[in-house]
Amino acid sequence: MFPLNLYSAIALSLLFTHVTIIAVTLYLHRCATHRGLEMHPILSHFFRAWLWLTTGMTTKAWVAVHRKHHQNTDAEGDPHSPHMFGIWRLIGGGWSLYHEATKDPAMVIKYGSGTPKDWVERKIYTKFHQYGILVMLVIDLLLFGWWGALIWVIQMIWIPFWAAGIINGLAHWWGYRNGETKDQSRNISPWGILIGGEELHNNHHMDPASPKFSRKWFEIDIGWVYLNIFKLIGLVKLK
Repeated sequence: MFPLNLYSAIALSLLFTHVTIIAVTLYLHRCATHRGLEMHPILSHFFRAWLWLTTGMTTKAWVAVHRKHHQNTDAEGDPHSPHMFGIWRLIGGGWSLYHEATKDPAMVIKYGSGTPKDWVERKIYTKFHQYGILVMLVIDLLLFGWWGALIWVIQMIWIPFWAAGIINGLAHWWGYRNGETKDQSRNISPWGILIGGEELHNNHHMDPASPKFSRKWFEIDIGWVYLNIFKLIGLVKLK
């Protein structure tokens, strides 16, 4: 429907993956897991649908794994610490550790409380969680032809590499710290743009409930910028 060239395909890939990053950091992380904000149903339903299409992750499973990570950060019981599994295991295959953790139903029930239980969550997003990415493939192919296959591949590897590999791995291994915590969290960049602000990971572990990740004047949390825009138009309430 929309013929592309290489440059436009790359631009669309970056746009789509940025939306996915924002959905993860704002909805899954700051809202559903740590409850640092309330999100309007219009916005949360958009993020939930987008995550189903682009990641196959369910809210309950993601929230459970991340809460357990905070409960046992960089110690025995952490689902994905580079100090438990090795830094290269995280960077190259951190997604597999996440997947293994979600296979424990007792853990998911214990740590995944307070997540959506509505009809669309039960009957589509959870029941058919593995099929969303296939729907996305069909959409990409219909819209962009064979360039859509390239866009889809980039969408599929974006979160496993940047979130499961770089944030869960490198951000607990290397970088600077603004404060002492019980874990090994690090800020790997003061410009939290590429990964939605998650780069400011030590800041987050210093105060997990805060929806704002930046602390120093030179730190930029693009997720916080988006939250304030959404606040202005009535789509979020910050706590």
